[in-house]
Amino acid sequence: MDPQISNTEAKMLLNHAKTLRLHTGNLVNRSRLKKKCPGSPSEELQDCIQATLSDWISATKPPCKDFPDTLDCSIPQATDVITPEEREEVKVSVKLFLCEAVQSSIRDAVELACQTLAVSQIDSVIIAPPGPLEGDSQTLAHLQPAWEELEALVRSQRIAAIGTSDLDKDLLEQLYNWAEVKPSSNQVNLASCCVMPPDLTAFAKEFDIQLLTHNDPKELMSAATFQEVVQEGTQDLNIADWRLEWVLRYSVIVKSRGIIKSKGYLVSAKKASP
Repeated sequence: MDPQISNTEAKMLLNHAKTLRLHTGNLVNRSRLKKKCPGSPSEELQDCIQATLSDWISATKPPCKDFPDTLDCSIPQATDVITPEEREEVKVSVKLFLCEAVQSSIRDAVELACQTLAVSQIDSVIIAPPGPLEGDSQTLAHLQPAWEELEALVRSQRIAAIGTSDLDKDLLEQLYNWAEVKPSSNQVNLASCCVMPPDLTAFAKEFDIQLLTHNDPKELMSAATFQEVVQEGTQDLNIADWRLEWVLRYSVIVKSRGIIKSKGYLVSAKKASP
């Protein structure tokens, strides 16, 4: 296809859409990204968004009917679905980064992950809600709305286990005592503490909560960086401003061998109001 036609079509689609949904496909297989060694989760996400948008624009064909309000930017051949035969052999884990305190985003993200990977249930979801406002500290009240949404998804069997990220012992205990569906895990950022705090370790052991480590920054991607990456990925088509809603990172691990079969990102953004 003539790149000029492709760019024009892509610009029309992007200008019409109100929601942008982007899927990077399986990064284990995507040769373009595999050759790069990103220095951080943020850099990896930036590379992924840019490369996916660029590939999507190259493959864009004129829409045969109306322009969609929700635009799906994905490379179908890059997606590895899980077959029913292999479902029992793999564990599907997700970390959901919420950029806005909109609870419906949690259900949307989980449903999209199930649909993308062709599974009826995700084994584990760890939630990373948006950080508190400058000067405020995270509280139970700040976590409760998101946790209630996760509990509903556990009850409807969309998720098997739910976990938290970066909670200290006091907040984890408050959440555990309040929650109907108890947290099964809590991620700790080792950049902020090289050794697990003893009180957190003791509490987690007593209540059978798995402590995991991670190296994700507090803000996975700023609004300005996202806009910049979209502009670069779309070859500066001067498209409207997009507001990042959530980022979902998934990994599919073969249980018996402990190897990552596939991993990728799902990203959702809304067009910023003029």
